[in-house]
Amino acid sequence: MKRLVCGLAALALLVSAGVADAADYKKMTIRAATANPQGSQHVFALDKFKEVIETESKGAITVQTFYGGSLGDEQANVKQCRDGELQVTVVACGNATPFAPSLGAVYLPYMFPELDGAKRLFQNEEFSKKLAESAVKEGRVRPLGWLIGGYRHITNAKKPITKMEDLQGLKIRVPAVELQLAAFRSWGVEPHPLAWSETFNGLQQGVIDGQENPHSVNRDQKFWEVQKYITESHYLLWVGPILASEKWYRKLDAQTKALVDKAAKEAMLAEWKWIDEQDSVAFKACIDHGMQFDKLTDEPKWVEAARGVWPKFYDKVGGKELIDAALAIINSK
Repeated sequence: MKRLVCGLAALALLVSAGVADAADYKKMTIRAATANPQGSQHVFALDKFKEVIETESKGAITVQTFYGGSLGDEQANVKQCRDGELQVTVVACGNATPFAPSLGAVYLPYMFPELDGAKRLFQNEEFSKKLAESAVKEGRVRPLGWLIGGYRHITNAKKPITKMEDLQGLKIRVPAVELQLAAFRSWGVEPHPLAWSETFNGLQQGVIDGQENPHSVNRDQKFWEVQKYITESHYLLWVGPILASEKWYRKLDAQTKALVDKAAKEAMLAEWKWIDEQDSVAFKACIDHGMQFDKLTDEPKWVEAARGVWPKFYDKVGGKELIDAALAIINSK
């Protein structure tokens, strides 16, 4: 009987300890948003973030999500996050740099000629911490992790592009992001920074000949209806931070902060695996719909020219020292 009583007492202690652990998380709701729709890498990552937070906290912390631009575009979401109206958002890097310019350190043309280099960098805790502190100082937002969305390949309706000379005479739509515009100019062409909302019509009407985006975007936009040729390019890897409001983050207790960090990291790694699969599926869809795929025969020439513009941007993206530190990690094997 004594053993039974002791056993029951021990069991009761274990149960109560479990309840206490769950109760350690203060009740709260995290507001998380993306301007992007269901099916995007942004939503995939936030869904995973929500799953980890709510499961680990046993429902004490809930994540309220806003998708498809219901709270505004990506830059609006960054402003809301900066001001504490949102706690978490996911955006393309180019839409975060107006608020935290040093994040452009991971958006230089040909920063990541190989995908593994990006993964090494974004898993390096020392560099991630340094970059995060710069973003906090500049924009009051903190990157908790980085999504990867595939390389931005060049498509066009006119001809195959296999060497730099083939780009000449083509009107290529490029986002109005200084780094991207500078890359195309380094290749001897003047890019056309047309608004994204006008891009499909511009291609359809011949106002522009081509554009550049990951395979998944080319598929989702059904660009095969207005484009014929895809050229593999590694000039720019789509990356986007999972941003937290620093105003909110710094007030979290240690346990909740650790959970938020863990959820962001798990969301990041899950998205990397998911996008690898999606990129292959999207590429096949483009080919199945009649697009022609070509590789560059002189890509080292493109790399040299695009990297030649880097010095113009060092002061805007955190300094040469930060870039050199990133390159050392990227190039380590």
